[in-house]
Amino acid sequence: MGMAGADLRRTVRVALGERSYDVVIGPGLIAELADLATRHFGDVRFAIVTDEHVARDHLDGLADAFERAGRLRTKVVLPAGEKTKSFGQLQFLTEALLAGEVERRDVVIALGGGVVGDLAGFAAAILRRGVRFLQVPTSLLAQVDSSVGGKTGINTPQGKNLAGAFHQPGLVLADTASLDTLPDREMRAGYAEVVKYGLLGDRAFYDWLDDNLSAVLAREPAAVVRAVARSVEMKAEIVARDETETGERQLLNLGHTFGHALEAFTGYSDRLLHGEGVAIGMCLAFRLSEAIGAAPPQTAARVAAHIKAAGLPTRIQDIAGGDLPSAEMMVELMGQDKKVRDGQLTFILVRGIGEAFITREVDRAEVTAFLTGQLLG
Repeated sequence: MGMAGADLRRTVRVALGERSYDVVIGPGLIAELADLATRHFGDVRFAIVTDEHVARDHLDGLADAFERAGRLRTKVVLPAGEKTKSFGQLQFLTEALLAGEVERRDVVIALGGGVVGDLAGFAAAILRRGVRFLQVPTSLLAQVDSSVGGKTGINTPQGKNLAGAFHQPGLVLADTASLDTLPDREMRAGYAEVVKYGLLGDRAFYDWLDDNLSAVLAREPAAVVRAVARSVEMKAEIVARDETETGERQLLNLGHTFGHALEAFTGYSDRLLHGEGVAIGMCLAFRLSEAIGAAPPQTAARVAAHIKAAGLPTRIQDIAGGDLPSAEMMVELMGQDKKVRDGQLTFILVRGIGEAFITREVDRAEVTAFLTGQLLG
């Protein structure tokens, strides 16, 4: 790999006292993974966890490199897809790691998108009461969101991520070149989480994205590194101030209360990817903010135009494949959200682009009426 790739690399520190770690962002990191991992973690062995899709591109070469260094403990390949985030697969993975004789000082490598990172991180958190792990996110969504901040978990029939643990990685290596093989739809879905950071707290970043949208989606190396690095910086700052989501970290859920309800309604299926749900959810959050007078008129229209230009859905009606939820059903599903407190829905709303805030002041009747209007619109 050329020097140009190395020149693009950026390191962001997640400051959490003795659990602090670096997120390294740039092209070509997977090719150097065995070397970087050994240098960082020292004289230990590694277990590689990945899924079928990522395994095709990367597993053999990586396993060989760790094997040559005498550092490979075991490798586990999981089924691809959101349904893998289950108790059944958690049991399978935990037992596979124990069968592979993973020891307390070993390191689990989560190589893949958010599903692999969330599941392997949770398994690492409970394996021998906690082993270290290395996040190697290969999707845009995982690079800017799920791999940073230590949230791990699985889905249950009641909703997303309702069983899990906070378990911070020892290191995150985000190889932006791995996005070159990402399907366009996944790239766009991940982009929803990138623009989220601008919308919730950095107007200048949003404006930069508005100007550089096509370069980011075309995976131009410098543009992608900048987009990922700024997203991770913002997440790192918020996580450092509120690791376990008692307050400010909830801002990262802009669009997620609506989005998770839509994902639950569509059965966490290919009908609606997580980032697509978040895209619709952010548009709804901006429209609701306008409806209650928190944000000035036309703000939601501008945001929706940007999200639409990114090839993402902006309305509930954009979900393909037939039936859509009623407003009442949406509100009921939103009641399953992790952020519910004393039955009160928590909303992340905005005063404008780059100015999000947390509120429990919007009552269910108001939300139901708003969503009824959206479904008719």
